[in-house]
Amino acid sequence: MRYSKELKEYELLDMANGEKLEKWGKYILIRPDPQIVWPDKKNPKLWEKAHARYIRSSSGGGHWEKLKKMDDSWNIKYKDLTFNLKPMGFKHTGLFPEQSVNWDYIIDNISKEVKKGREVKVLNLFAYTGGATVASAYAGASVCHVDSSQGMTNWAKENLASSGLKDKPVRFLVDDVLKFVKREIRRGNKYDCIIMDPPSYGRGKNGEVWSIEKNIYELIELCGKILSNNAMFMVINTYTGGLSGTVISNVLNHAIKDRKLNVSFDEIGLRQKDTKEFLPCGITTICEFNK
Repeated sequence: MRYSKELKEYELLDMANGEKLEKWGKYILIRPDPQIVWPDKKNPKLWEKAHARYIRSSSGGGHWEKLKKMDDSWNIKYKDLTFNLKPMGFKHTGLFPEQSVNWDYIIDNISKEVKKGREVKVLNLFAYTGGATVASAYAGASVCHVDSSQGMTNWAKENLASSGLKDKPVRFLVDDVLKFVKREIRRGNKYDCIIMDPPSYGRGKNGEVWSIEKNIYELIELCGKILSNNAMFMVINTYTGGLSGTVISNVLNHAIKDRKLNVSFDEIGLRQKDTKEFLPCGITTICEFNK
């Protein structure tokens, strides 16, 4: 499993009974996670310090129950990057800290090329609140950030500004991912790095339906057509149990036939504080292109 050892302001404190206890900067939150099937808590008294808990509804969705006084929004840092947080309607805070291991990969690889004087162009699809966008801009790349939600795109702009990067060359687009990539093919635009974080199911800004099982092959095939001649990598995050890293690896090899690919995949996750236990948080497949 790949995980970041550099997380300072986020900590996974404990896990038990289908819930995780997490420290996000100055606040402690309890959130559900169906993978946590064991009953015993490592530190029961620590759970009493939580500021809020997300309660699932039997009819779907849920709500936050505030247990202690806390701000409606706050921020945390990851190295030199700053991200704005707030409890959202569906248990999230606007940040996936397990992705920090991928931010490190993005920063390390892009910054090496930028230091050589190369201009690096990044396309971030299903870009959400822009963790990978901020990392890419920090490394010195120009970035095209595409997401179907105006609210998430505004949040990503705030994260870029909070990280002191608002003057970096980042283009924010609220658009359907498939339609956007098809237009980029017609325009002849090319990218050196493509990052994507596709949901299992979603809708575009005009109601377009996205299903990862039905659409992931088409998307990766289309992305192959907008890779530059000197392309560096694709990073693909998946959370659907049926689409393992092996499946995504197979898709890459079938969909991008005109390149030499070096594909690897692994779980990414979070290490529980002061233990050797991990919480898996999906799979990242990395495709590097041999020159």
